[in-house]
Amino acid sequence: MSKTAELLKGAAELFPDEVVTEAHVRHLDLPSGAGRFALITLDNGLDHTKPTTFGPQSLALLDAALDKVEAEAAAGDIVGVGLTGKPFIFAVGADLKGVGLLRRHEDALAIGRGGHAVFARLGRLAVPTFAYYNGAAMGGGVEAGLHCTYRTVTAALPAFSLPEVFLGLVPGWGGCALLPHLIGADRAVSVIIENSLNQNRQLKGRQVFELGIADAIFEGADFLEESLKWTASVLTGDTEVVRPDVDRSEAWDQAVERGRAVADGKVHGAAPAPYRALDIIAAAKNADPRSESDAATLFGLEDTALADLIMGGELRSGLYAFDLVQKRAKRPAGAPDKALARPVTKVGVVGAGLMASQLALLFVRRLEVPVVLTDIDKERVDKGVAYVHEEIDKLLLKGRLGQDGANRLKALVTGSLEKATAFADADFVIEAVFEEMGVKQQVFAEVEAAVPAHAILATNTSSLSVSEMASKLKHPERVVGFHFFNPVAVLPLLEIVRAEQTDEASLATAFAVAKSLKKSAVLVKDAPAFVVNRVLTRFLGEVLRSIDEGTPVEVADRALAPLGLPMSPIVLLELVGPAVAHHVAGTLHTAFPDRFGVSENLGRIVEAGKRSLYVYDSGKPELDPEVAALFRSGDKPLTEEQVRNRALDAIAEEVRLMLDEGVVAEAQDIDLCLITGAGWPFHLGGITPYLDREGVSERVTGRRFLEPGVADVPA
Repeated sequence: MSKTAELLKGAAELFPDEVVTEAHVRHLDLPSGAGRFALITLDNGLDHTKPTTFGPQSLALLDAALDKVEAEAAAGDIVGVGLTGKPFIFAVGADLKGVGLLRRHEDALAIGRGGHAVFARLGRLAVPTFAYYNGAAMGGGVEAGLHCTYRTVTAALPAFSLPEVFLGLVPGWGGCALLPHLIGADRAVSVIIENSLNQNRQLKGRQVFELGIADAIFEGADFLEESLKWTASVLTGDTEVVRPDVDRSEAWDQAVERGRAVADGKVHGAAPAPYRALDIIAAAKNADPRSESDAATLFGLEDTALADLIMGGELRSGLYAFDLVQKRAKRPAGAPDKALARPVTKVGVVGAGLMASQLALLFVRRLEVPVVLTDIDKERVDKGVAYVHEEIDKLLLKGRLGQDGANRLKALVTGSLEKATAFADADFVIEAVFEEMGVKQQVFAEVEAAVPAHAILATNTSSLSVSEMASKLKHPERVVGFHFFNPVAVLPLLEIVRAEQTDEASLATAFAVAKSLKKSAVLVKDAPAFVVNRVLTRFLGEVLRSIDEGTPVEVADRALAPLGLPMSPIVLLELVGPAVAHHVAGTLHTAFPDRFGVSENLGRIVEAGKRSLYVYDSGKPELDPEVAALFRSGDKPLTEEQVRNRALDAIAEEVRLMLDEGVVAEAQDIDLCLITGAGWPFHLGGITPYLDREGVSERVTGRRFLEPGVADVPA
């Protein structure tokens, strides 16, 4: 048994439930008399919704297939080897379930070494090798192709990425070492660091070709046939593949520094993965991966980084978060039987401001049903409809819609001043008007008088009681909270609020609509500010309290940086808007006066009409002198660590209280809300794994939020 086989056999024993990917070898005669060719197809035997992955048994089978073709190549029986996948899928990388089972550093190291040992053979056969990216390719799937001599890609390819940094890993089977030498360091940094940290941005087939990752691109219908014709022309010398020289000057160093700036901007040094990846890219500058000794050095760096990160808490949290958005988000806890849902063939939107207009755009794009906006005057209504039409035109210009599709969607969006006629045949009406209880109750009374008996009445309130909003209606059972997050088109979360009298059919319809809108719906109890705003207001309130007590704004704003949040507290305040933040704080202070304060300084900022605390004249944020003049601060300044501890303690307390109150079913739902509604990073797992890992949960509440092993560093 070879050393690689022994390595993989040991790893396979740790993961007995692996979904095994076969590596089928078949032979064919290439066109134009180019010769006999071996084609390896990766296939796990499942349908195209179950992507092909690499666990230790799968790597062993690919290794065995390479034994066969290596012998054939050495004997002169074949002129080349190709690697492709089952329909719609090339391969999507390492089996993450197996990675999560590893508990020892040496076992993690074995996984890295095993992948390298197998994939490296693709670049060392006696004949050229070809990767045919016929479908989705991610992580190790991308890396398998990078080891080949040539690559083609289908124009229909929907998703191509190296997402490891997003999850808390590095591309550890050749990605960091090989990609910079193929397309240049700067482009490699974009793929490995920038795309990954931008919510795992995917490349399409055309982009893969234009970046230089693939040498040729063909249409999806006859992709493999055309790839084989191209392969024949390469092997016969009729086609010459010319790649530009890679710049190894200071441009390489500049690319790495740009990557560090991107990482700093996204995770603020809190997650090690992007920095480990950049270290390897930097080391690759003066190495030649075609040299076995240089390749061994670079692959060794990848192996070590991969093993270190597999053993780290950030990866465990990342895998936990990945599972939340891939599984729990698709099966919301507490959602009623979907068979109870009523059809929605027309939607009404009360209000025509920016939020209402964004909602109208989302509904018409996803549901493709008539959407009508209403407001108090024609100018506002016309402006709202015009916004939707303009956004549809932008989608047309970007090629995301055809002309016929754009015309159809624009025709579906109309405006009206008369709710009675506009909503007479609506099945679902959502209000997005001023956050004041009396205003919303009046709107719902008017809507109830206009809509048919089966229509759902939804509110986009961010903090007010849905039960109170519905309390004066004849049929409060059809009212639900439908809380979106801004920007509506970007953030996936939809908090669906069950009021005291909401019935099962209304709730089921709300969940069905959420699914059609492609949102991650979480069922929440009708409690002040629900989930995301309650957590954010509590922690932001602690930061503002420290400022009121005398902590410099800059110190308080830096305090949460070690968490790697998407933005600092003061930047978050500016995004939300001081007036909105002040209003929500007031709502929560009324409900929970012992825990939620209302910052007097924030009140003065709102009264003065200031929308921002910072000015950016020098490119860096500095406290606005006009805001500074409004501040009345105490004489008890805190350090960054003290502010951070206070904020984390407050979050832990609030999360425990929310769970005890039954605001959501489990801690996982709070984490899912923060990830999909507030953009909190995967490496935190939302928040509860971090609080558990740092000991905050037990210190504040006496117990952990998650069971041991759910998102833990291995013992």
